[in-house]
Amino acid sequence: MPERLCSRTVKPAIRVRTPREIRSARRPRRHRCWGHLVAAPLWPLHGANLGTLLRTCDAVGACLAVPPFGWVDEALARGNTLRHPACVHRVGSPLRWLADERRAGTSILGVELADEAVRLADLRPARHRTVVVLGHEATGIPPDALDLLDGAVEIPMVGTGSSLNVAVAGSLVLYKLAALL
Repeated sequence: MPERLCSRTVKPAIRVRTPREIRSARRPRRHRCWGHLVAAPLWPLHGANLGTLLRTCDAVGACLAVPPFGWVDEALARGNTLRHPACVHRVGSPLRWLADERRAGTSILGVELADEAVRLADLRPARHRTVVVLGHEATGIPPDALDLLDGAVEIPMVGTGSSLNVAVAGSLVLYKLAALL
């Protein structure tokens, strides 16, 4: 015998916020440079990932530091869906910039597979200015830059892939450092 369906309307268990409610809870304007967290994909391979990472930076209140490649502006524009300009720092020489940041007392954290790396789950929120260095998707952070790192964070993977793309890896680490995970 078939089950009888109730004719009354059942209220969903989860109420999704409307776009208007979401907009009213967010900043109406871009944030100024807080300088607390800076994502630094200084050796990018694929430009499409930069705009995606820029959106994450906006979401967590971070800035993005980009290298002086001619294609970077177009790549940021292609992947960026923000209504307002985001905080982007132009870096002349990535190695010199990292060395200057380190001398200024900034924590320099690389996202890299290294023996000394902290697992993402064990990473503590950033308590002072922190730069998150993201390397080339195929070759990682260059050896010259590894000497400028104060530490490394590893994103554990159980699949067969060897790495995540820059936007995904950077987003995971930024959310953890911003204490939003």
